[in-house]
Formats: sequence, C-alpha cells, structure tokens
Amino acid sequence: MLTAETSAILARRPDLKLVKVADGAADNWAYLSSDALPSGEEAVDFFHASEHLHAAIATVYGDGTHETQFRYATLRDTLRDEDGGIDKIIRALKHLASKHPRKTSLATELAYFRRHRKRMRYMELQSKGFMSGSGVVEAACKTLVTQRLKQSGMRWSVSGAQAILTPRGGDQSDRFHDAWALIAATFEVEVTVLAKTSGRRVVLSSASARPTSLARSRRSSARSRLSFDVATNSGPSALSHSRSRRSSSSCL
Repeated sequence: MLTAETSAILARRPDLKLVKVADGAADNWAYLSSDALPSGEEAVDFFHASEHLHAAIATVYGDGTHETQFRYATLRDTLRDEDGGIDKIIRALKHLASKHPRKTSLATELAYFRRHRKRMRYMELQSKGFMSGSGVVEAACKTLVTQRLKQSGMRWSVSGAQAILTPRGGDQSDRFHDAWALIAATFEVEVTVLAKTSGRRVVLSSASARPTSLARSRRSSARSRLSFDVATNSGPSALSHSRSRRSSSSCL
C-alpha cells in the first residue's frame, strides 16, 4: 500500500522530492532501499543516531558523567552541523575503539555508524531543506492508531482494526472523499434487473449498480431483497456526500 501511495503522489506531483527517513533497523532499510520505491534521499533519524553516539561515549567515560555529557554534546553538534560530520564521528570512535579494545559495545556502535555513513549527511540534507528526523511520522502513529485503538478495554482483530484505520487515515490526511470513492468501488457489481410494468411485458435489462442498502424482508416473506438505485447508479459514494464531514469523522 505504501509503495502504491508513494508512486501515485509522485505521479501527480513530479516536482516533489522523496526523502526516506527511519531508524537503523535492517528491515526498514531492506524495504526503503529496495526497488519497490522510487529512488530518493535516505537518512537515519537524527535522534536515533544521537542515541547510538551517546551509548558509544558512555561506554568509555561512564553513563551520566560530565565527561560523557561534554564529549557527546560536542560530537552530536559535529554530526549534525558540520560538513563531513559523519566521517569525523567515525574517526573519533575508531580512536576510542583502538584505546579500549575490550569494549565490545563500542565496536558495535562504530559498526553502526560505518554501516549508515551515507545516510548521515545531515548538514547536506538541511541545506536542501529536507527533514532528518522521523518525529512527524512517529507522532502520526500515536494520533492515527494509539488514540483510537488503544482505549480502555479495546481488543481488535487485524481485519477489524484495519477497517477502522483505513477510513481514519483518509480522514486525518484530508482525503476522506477520495478514499471513500475507492472503498465504494469494491461494492460495485454487475446486476440484471427485471422491470415489470402493470399490464405490459417484462423487460430484461443489465446495468452496473452499487448496493445502497440491504432491506430486510417483511415477516411474511422468507427472503431478503437487495435494493439498488440503478437509474442514478448511486451507492456508498453518494452517501458520503449526504453526510457532513463532522458526522463522518466522529466515528473514526
């Protein structure tokens, strides 16, 4: 879905630039760097990179010490604000690793920065006006998912949760009506309608229709009838226009 969404947006707005921002998890970059997405700038979230930098410094100088705080602040600013900052960070950590060869966690952090070197060109990204943090996306996870699905006593199946999140995502991105048109399209069916006028012949016609309601039969009838509006070809898409945005979003 993300692949199709990204491609559709870039097709409509070819002037936009794609920037892929995530933490350093391997599965994130296996997807973001694959051919599934168009090419674009890649960046490890600066906050996550800073956490790894702090962990490396604290390994040598101790967590919470003044020495760690000073060296971390200095190197963090170097990483973010200086041209070639990532290369300076790698050299600094390599020097510390050579002096403390038994600090295996330091070697692990050094390998992390080497692995993501090309994704930590923060000054270059800022000069182009690009984001280097994933905070906006992570905040969206809270407002889109957590606030709706993690209320007291709630339990969801995968299909049930997705049924809520799909229209909620459209609503929060101001594209509810476009999203509803896609949902309504899944209900479109080809039907054959038998129309009978009083005292005249029976007319057989075929038309594309969308179900507007499922009317329960009367007690005297043992079957249910599906009600269609064939003449206007209306359906769920028409319903979306008859309700105000306030009423449609209140349930999402």
